Parts: sequence; C-alpha cells; structure tokens
Amino acid sequence: MKAVVQYGYGPADALQIRDIDKPTIAGNEVLVRVRAAGVNPADWAIAGGLPYIARPIYGLGKPKNPVRGTDVTGAVEAVGASVTRFRPGDEVFGWSGHLGGAFAEYASVSEDALVPKPANLTFEQAAAVPMAGTVALLAVRDHGKVRAGQKVLVNGASGGIGTYAVQIAKSLGAEVTGVCSTRNVDLVRSIGADHVIDYTKVDFTRTGQRYDFILDNVANRSLSDLRRALIPKGTLVPNGGGFDHRWIASGGRLISAKASFAFGTQRVATFVASSKQENLSVLRDLIEAGKVTPVIDRTYPLSETAQAIGYVGKGHARGKVVIKVLESV
Repeated sequence: MKAVVQYGYGPADALQIRDIDKPTIAGNEVLVRVRAAGVNPADWAIAGGLPYIARPIYGLGKPKNPVRGTDVTGAVEAVGASVTRFRPGDEVFGWSGHLGGAFAEYASVSEDALVPKPANLTFEQAAAVPMAGTVALLAVRDHGKVRAGQKVLVNGASGGIGTYAVQIAKSLGAEVTGVCSTRNVDLVRSIGADHVIDYTKVDFTRTGQRYDFILDNVANRSLSDLRRALIPKGTLVPNGGGFDHRWIASGGRLISAKASFAFGTQRVATFVASSKQENLSVLRDLIEAGKVTPVIDRTYPLSETAQAIGYVGKGHARGKVVIKVLESV
C-alpha cells in the first residue's frame, strides 16, 4: 500500500510517499480502508520530533511508527477476532492512535477509537473532526463547564479547534465571542459567533468585557491580561501549541498558568485529549443534528501530504486541512 512515511525527524517536506506492507490487526483492532485523513498541528510537530520532551513517547531517534496521521475515516476492510461493533463495509471515523498511521491507504485502528461516520458528512468532512472536535468538546463542555446564558470567548476562533469550540459553545446556549484576524471575521460569524473581534484592531483583554470562559488557542496575550478578561469565578483553558519552544512546547506556559491561578477564585484547566468513543459519538450527534459543521480550508492528495503538513505548521489554516486518500465513488 502507499503511505506517507518518515524514518527520522526533520522538516515536513522530508516526508516521503512509499509502498509499504499493509498493517496487520490485533484481535481488538479494525483494518480501515482510508478514504481521508485530517491534518493537525501535532502532525507537523511530531514530524520534527517536537517537543523534545515527548520523544520517549514517539521515539527517541526516530518515530516508532514511520507513518504519520491521527484523524482517520474510511470503510472497514476487516475486523479482529474480538471486535463486535463493526463489520466489513461499515463507514467509520476516529483516531488511528497517537503514534500515527492515518496517512496511508490502510490503517489499523483500535475498535474503541472508532464510531460510525456521521451520515450527513462526506469522508473529507468527517476526517476533519476527530482530534480538533474532541479537544474543543472537552475544553468547552467538560473543563469550561459551559452552560446556557454564559459568555464565552474563543481566541483563535477561525482555526481547527476554534471553529468547533464556537459551534459547541453555541449548542450549549452560550453567548459566544470569536477572536480572529480581519480575513476570518465573516467565517467566524458564519459559524454562529454572536460577536467577532478582529484582533488586529481591538485587544479583547482591554475592552472591559468579562467572560465566564475563555479558550485561548493562540497564546498571544499574557496570562495577566487573560485573567483581566475573566469574571471573578471564570475559567481559562490555555491551548496554544507553543512549538517554538522546542523542549517543552506550551509546558512552560501551562506551569505558569497553574501558578498564576493557584490563588483566587478564577480557575485554569489543562488536559490531554484522548480517543474515547463517547466523545466521538457526541460529536457525531451534534453534526447529524446540524449544530456543528466542519470547516475545511484545503484538501490535498496523499502525494502532497508533506505540503499539507507544512501549511498547517505555519499556523494560519482556516478550519481544517484534509488529505484525500481515496477518491469518492
């Protein structure tokens, strides 16, 4: 099968498309004929072996799995002996695992990391959901504990996570403010934001407005500024990648946030997203109900995956970038 591989860490353009063996599956795994795969900032970071502190997980001198890609969607090709939820031909979407595997014609995926594909999405749209949608869901629903009537601000509202966060917060009944650049104002308004702030013209931390919950995907404002924009019992989720800090990425900022919020009534919440079926099922239900729609910036063929990852690594994608692995039939 064809797959995008790397046998050492380096720039995204060093990724190569090669013919490799089709993956085998364990008893609890599903072999997916991949139709499309989503690209995440983490794919760019892992390709370069960043942050260094994570290399024991991904591989010290080279990736443990040479095939990149986490978000996967396609049709079930075969199932392991203990799999009960799926059978060949089922259309699914989910996570191929934190070590990768999605940028290929076939991927072996744990049964517990897949759910049926939303009926109203194309494969390309479904590939844009798993990681970004899950992070947004966990940030807004679980850690922000957003409820109807609250004021929510999403900094970086036009990005992959931000576009989901805006829509999920709206589905919970919140009044949502999205922060983005001038070129993305109309996009953020179109996905349901009640208010849109152009950060090139207005500093949202100095308007006097206070929010119950802030999801910060950008890390372009100081923690003290963000605290000023929260109500006394407000919650901040700092989610900026910070991969320019090659050793610990955003770890330093997260530690500072914990220290800064240690005293007082405001709260900071940090977490690591995981591929739980129940979260994917919630996202699927929101999508099928018309409350959440994936936003796709660009679609690339498998042969141009390196370019796609490089584009995402620049940090200016509007919504998600997707790899089309198999043409729709």
